[in-house]
Amino acid sequence: MPTPPKNLRQFLELLTQHDELVDVNVPVSPHLEITEITDRVSKSQGASNKALRFHSVEGTDMPLVINTMGSEERMKLALGIEHFEEIQQRIQDFVKPSMPSSLLDKVMMLPKLAELNQFLPRLVKGNAPCQEVVITDPNQPMLDKLPILTCWPDDGGPFITMPVVYTKDQETGERNAGMYRLQKYSNNTTGMHWHKHHDGNRLYENAKRLGKDRVEVAVALGAPPHVIYSATAPLPPGIDEMIFAGFLHREPVKMVKCKTIDMEVPAESEIILEGYVLIDELRREGPFGDHTGYYSLADDFPVFHITAMTHRQNPIYCTTIVGKPPQEDYYLGKATERIFLPLLRLFISEVVDMNLPAEGVFHNCVILSIDKRYPGHAKKVMSSVWGFGQMMFCKYVVIVDKDVNVHDLSDVAWRVFNNTDPKRDFMFAEGPLDILDHAAPMWAYGGKMGIDATIKWPTEGFNREWPDEIIMDKPTREHVNQRWSEYFQTNSPVRSK
Repeated sequence: MPTPPKNLRQFLELLTQHDELVDVNVPVSPHLEITEITDRVSKSQGASNKALRFHSVEGTDMPLVINTMGSEERMKLALGIEHFEEIQQRIQDFVKPSMPSSLLDKVMMLPKLAELNQFLPRLVKGNAPCQEVVITDPNQPMLDKLPILTCWPDDGGPFITMPVVYTKDQETGERNAGMYRLQKYSNNTTGMHWHKHHDGNRLYENAKRLGKDRVEVAVALGAPPHVIYSATAPLPPGIDEMIFAGFLHREPVKMVKCKTIDMEVPAESEIILEGYVLIDELRREGPFGDHTGYYSLADDFPVFHITAMTHRQNPIYCTTIVGKPPQEDYYLGKATERIFLPLLRLFISEVVDMNLPAEGVFHNCVILSIDKRYPGHAKKVMSSVWGFGQMMFCKYVVIVDKDVNVHDLSDVAWRVFNNTDPKRDFMFAEGPLDILDHAAPMWAYGGKMGIDATIKWPTEGFNREWPDEIIMDKPTREHVNQRWSEYFQTNSPVRSK
C-alpha cells in the first residue's frame, strides 16, 4: 500500500515522482491569469492535466500550487491508496457489524474500538512547523503576503478558496472543520462564507443564541492533503473531521495550540490564520464565480478578523479554482462518491452503485442503480435519498436497474429516454435545495424530480410485454475477440465466395 503524504511538501514530492506536477517559472498574475491557465489545464484531461506550481507570482515572493488533487490519480496519491475501494472496505468493516448482544460480541468489537482510538488527533507541544514564523502586529503584512487569486472577471475581490476553517461549539467544545471561501477585504480581514446549511453557520447561530459576542476561528492554508479532503467530506453530525482524517491517514493528525485563540490546528500546515468573527457584524461578500459555473450573488456574511498569522519558513500557498466542471473540486467530489458509498448502502441497502455526474455539480443530480425487489421500489429509494443528509439537495434522482453502469452517461440516458413514461415514472416533490441553486423559485427551497428508468413489472401496472435488450451471444463475442487482429491485417488474402 502506498505511504500517504503527511504534509503538502511530501505530497508535492510524490507528485513530482509520478510526473504529476509542472513548474511554471515565468511571471504570472494572480488576477485572472492563473485561473485561465489552470482552467485550461484542468479541462485538458489525460496526460496534460497536471498539478501546477507557480514560482513567480506578481506581488509576492511566495510560490503557489494549484490543481494538486485535480485528477483521480492525484486524489489516490493524496490519500495513499491504489483504489478507493480500500477505504470503502475499511469504512464498511467499521459500520457493518450489528450492536453487540453478548459478552463475546463485545469482546470481538474491542480491537476495532482500539483501532479507532489510534486515530484521535494528538496535541504536540512547542512550536510546530506551521509556527516557525509568528506575526501578531496588525501593521505587518499578513494577507498582503499571500498570492490570493481573483479568479473570475466579476468576482467581488480576491478569494481564499482552499482553507480549512476551524470552529468550536460554545456549549460542548465540539470541533468543526469545514471549507468555506474567504474574500479578502484588507490585510487582516476577510468575509466568512457560512451559509445556512453549513456547520460553521450552525455554531455561529448557537453562539448568538447563547449571547456570545464572538466566535473564535482558525484557518489552515496548505493543510495536509488528508485534512483538506476531510474538511470537504459529508460526515455525519458529531463526527470530528480530524478523527476521520486520522482514519484516512492511518495515524493521528498532529495538532498544535494557536498563539492568540483557544483552538488547535494541524501542525504540518503551511500557513495558519487566527482570529474571530463578531456575532453582530455583517459585510457584503461576493459575487463569486462558483462551482455551478455561475456567479453566486453578493450577500451579507460575517467578517473574520485576523489576530495572528503563523507559517513555515518559506511557506507554499495552496489554492484552487471553481467554475464550470470539471475542475479540481470534481475529483474531490468523486472521491466522496466512492468513499461514502458504504454509508449510503447502510441506510439504503438496495443501492448497488452511485454516480454524481460533473454536469450536476454534485448537489443537483444523482444516478443510482438498485436491486429492485418489489413494485414501486425505485420511488421508495427516491424518497429515501431526499431524506439522507446532504443528498436532500439533489434536484434530480435517476434510478436504473442493478446491471446498468451508472457511470456510462450514454447508457443511462438511453434507458431514461426508452424505459420511461413521463406520466407514470416521474415523481415530483418539494424540499430544501442548495442555496447556490439560482433556478429555485425561492431561496434554498424548490422542486425535485425522480425518474424511474427501471424495467417495469406487471405489478406496477405494466401489462404489455417488455422487449429483450439486444445483446450478442457470448460464443460469437469470444470468437470475434480471438480473430480481431486478423480482420484488419493489411495483407490478408481476399477469400473467394
